[in-house]
Amino acid sequence: MKQESHFLPYRDGKLHLRHIKPSMPIASREPILMLHGAMSNGRVFYSPSGRGLACYLAEQGYDVYVLDTAGRGLSEPRINASYSLGQTEVILEQIPLAHQFILSQTGADKVHWCAHSWGGVLMASCYIRFESLRPEVASFVTFGTKRTIKVKSLRKTMMVDVFWNRLAPLMTQYQGYLAADKYRIGMDNESRQSLLQTIDWVGGDWVDAEDHFDYSEAVKGISWPKTWFIAAQKDYVLGNPRDVKDMMLECGLENADYTLLSKRKGFKRDYTHGGMLTDKVAVLDHFPLVSDWYNRF
Repeated sequence: MKQESHFLPYRDGKLHLRHIKPSMPIASREPILMLHGAMSNGRVFYSPSGRGLACYLAEQGYDVYVLDTAGRGLSEPRINASYSLGQTEVILEQIPLAHQFILSQTGADKVHWCAHSWGGVLMASCYIRFESLRPEVASFVTFGTKRTIKVKSLRKTMMVDVFWNRLAPLMTQYQGYLAADKYRIGMDNESRQSLLQTIDWVGGDWVDAEDHFDYSEAVKGISWPKTWFIAAQKDYVLGNPRDVKDMMLECGLENADYTLLSKRKGFKRDYTHGGMLTDKVAVLDHFPLVSDWYNRF
């Protein structure tokens, strides 16, 4: 297994796309594109030493590509006080750019899409938005993805209502962006624009703040590829299983595959939001199930 970084020209910088190559590629297997969530980057899926879901799937014969959205990970320029892009550009520009690069790089007809947390909302939005892309998406897998957070708890009040909705915007007024890595509240930084757009969607309608495209209306009647929503028992707020199921209903995917990673379901852990991808036990627990799921194609 080898890893290679591609840098795709984008606006006044470049997007980083990590390619994890299989030692023994299997030609019949379509490539996989992975997307991280908010305050994160592609390293949630891989490490240079070979850990993570992306590396595991590459060992099974898949070409895996992991995107760092603009300003995050190894993408340049980094998010700073003058950074103005938000999630709209990820949906309309960055996911399609990475997707088309993978098709041209591999010669495949389709790409599997896989996302963690808010990355699943952005991928779903891109799928809804671009009818031309839909036939090129082989499947859609999400880990802890929700659009709204309706669960009620003290933890949710402190994490979402107090910090994310009130304190974080105040911090961005002072700094120009949310320095999540500096304050150790996330893997990577968040732009003010993305933060405000996320707040709007988590607590309100699924409508683009810039061009007012109504995703909740556009999703009606859409035909989805084979889709799998994965939730974690101890994901109390950021991907609470009840909120994950709400996302499924909103997308018209109530009959899609669904798995809860919990001990009572036979797994080795009651997993957390990040732990479902980063826990060292996952490689022996549910990563093989993910590989088996892809092998059906």
